[in-house]
Amino acid sequence: MTKVLTRRALLVGGLAALGAAALADAPRASLRPLARPGQQTLGLLERPGKRPVARPSVEDIVREAGLGGTVAFVLADTASGTVIESRLADAALPPASVAKAVTAHFAYEQLGPAHRFITRLLATGPVVDGVLQGDLILAGGGDPVLGTDDLAAMAATLSEAGVRSVSGRFTVWGGALPELSEIDPDQQSHFGYNPAISGLNLNFNRVHFGWTRQGQDYVVTMDARTDQHRPEVGMARMRVVDRTLPVYTYAAGEGLDDWTVASAALGTEGARWLPVRNPALYAGDVFRSMARSHGIDLAPAVKLQDLPEGASEVVSHQSPPLDALIEGMLRYSTNLTAEVLGLTSTKSLGVQPETLANSAAVMNGWVAARYGARAVLVDHSGLGDRSRISARDLTCILSGAGANDPVRALLKDVVLVDGDGDALVDPALEVEAKTGTLNFVSALAGHLRTETGKEMVFAIFTAQMDAREAAKDDVEEVPDGARAWNGRSRRLQQRLLQRWGVVFGT
Repeated sequence: MTKVLTRRALLVGGLAALGAAALADAPRASLRPLARPGQQTLGLLERPGKRPVARPSVEDIVREAGLGGTVAFVLADTASGTVIESRLADAALPPASVAKAVTAHFAYEQLGPAHRFITRLLATGPVVDGVLQGDLILAGGGDPVLGTDDLAAMAATLSEAGVRSVSGRFTVWGGALPELSEIDPDQQSHFGYNPAISGLNLNFNRVHFGWTRQGQDYVVTMDARTDQHRPEVGMARMRVVDRTLPVYTYAAGEGLDDWTVASAALGTEGARWLPVRNPALYAGDVFRSMARSHGIDLAPAVKLQDLPEGASEVVSHQSPPLDALIEGMLRYSTNLTAEVLGLTSTKSLGVQPETLANSAAVMNGWVAARYGARAVLVDHSGLGDRSRISARDLTCILSGAGANDPVRALLKDVVLVDGDGDALVDPALEVEAKTGTLNFVSALAGHLRTETGKEMVFAIFTAQMDAREAAKDDVEEVPDGARAWNGRSRRLQQRLLQRWGVVFGT
């Protein structure tokens, strides 16, 4: 299977929408002086095709961002790891999704670029005259990108193999990985980026909730839609309740995700993805619908604790290879993929983790042994804000990966922009990096290459933890002030990057 994303495809998007103070294109008219005779300046920059621009100091950039909290960074030489410029280099802060870059290195080394996850249909008996004499088992291998279309293809292959019915049970097994109801318990229950995890995952363990108002009532749908299929889901139920707050409530039933939503929050129509808390049963529910479309009638899925001995494989589906999964994870910052890759890597070392913290501790130990750096991560995605790492330690990891770092080629290209958010025509450097964003936490880390070919690594962390803590009870995914704060942080990142490209580019 070929890679699903190309490096050039990552150029689209980047950070092009971010505003930043930056170098400007040369004006057509003659340049005016930047300083009167005798006036002290912060330093001037001359670049061919650019006008002289005052070079602000690091503290000027930090002060003008007005973030409060903590701003820390390290810029280091790639080959030697020598620190070139830093601020609060040893301050341990939440890395947010920059933690996925650490997970990517961990998974690449433990699993290898060609590793694939396999989802199987197993049978406990033979097929006789179109009847499977025994149980049919949908067995997950941990695939983090398994989708409805993949289950539809597996159902079609099962039909092509001559199966018309099953005499026994239809069961699902997700025991390849620990089944965890959510990634971060501190998040609101309805946030779709905080789903459950198991060895059998589907659609990033999210269900599509849609609603339309008809008179005084609402018609709601819960489905596992794609462009090609839209199977209804029975294991997730939504009820509209006459209230204002809370917007959502969740309760775990017997094999059921039981949701309610406040009617005052809905409006006329809309949709959103909600997390799934019973992923194996969710996958079984959807596969049952796909099988029915091929004339195969299955009973509702039953969850298995252990796979029976002697079951034979009838159909299998392979995920894309690991390097493609990592590229997608870094591009779209998918939390489920990060947790699956981290858990699977830990298992490859002979450890059976029961929690994400258990698995992250193994990865932290690997970071210390492999790079001599200290990481105190509580998960593999960076969603938990109790994770800590310093800018110095993160640059140790990036520089320690070496000149042929395979993960670097999978990072996003960061578009450098001017103060209006327009891409610079002639930037002083190229940047490949991973972004990380939580409310009132923003991070960026990766690699720089200057016009002269100088290679550097960097990590920038900003955090206003008091504001983040105060916003945790907010039912909105983006509380008041968070969007503006994170925007100022991204502008600070742009200013630092462009400063480094010019000041240290020779």
